[in-house]
Formats: sequence, C-alpha cells, structure tokens
Amino acid sequence: MYATQALTHLVPLATEELDKNKVTPGVLGFLVFAALAVGVWALMKSMNRHMGRVNFEEAPDPDAAAAEPAGPAGDKAASPGK
Repeated sequence: MYATQALTHLVPLATEELDKNKVTPGVLGFLVFAALAVGVWALMKSMNRHMGRVNFEEAPDPDAAAAEPAGPAGDKAASPGK
C-alpha cells in the first residue's frame, strides 16, 4: 500500500475527530521545539567555549600614537642634546 493511499484513508478519520475551536501543536510540535532548544543550547555552549580560547591582543594604532602631542616627558626623550 502506498503512503498516499494510507493518508487518504486516515484523513476522513481525522476530520471527524478534529475540533476546529481547539487545535494544539501536539506532541510533534513539542518535540520539534525541544530539539530546537537543545540545539541552541549546544551552540551557545560551544560558542562560549570557543570564545574562551581566543587570545587576542590589539596592536596599538600607529595613527593615534602619531597624533598625540608630546608631553613634558616626551620632550626630554625627543631631544637628547639637553
């Protein structure tokens, strides 16, 4: 028996028992939602683990260092003749 034939036999049974005012997602909806929730939890746990392993030191910006005015300590270091 083909699946389409089996479904055509089950559809009339489902329409008799279906209450149009009370439709719920049922067990399948709960299982899909639970699988999505477990998947998101696993992805977030993996992301936190990977972010903890990141060792990143930002290099100083050469434009910012050149734009800063030299203070009194910088003047003494810049002119070795004094």
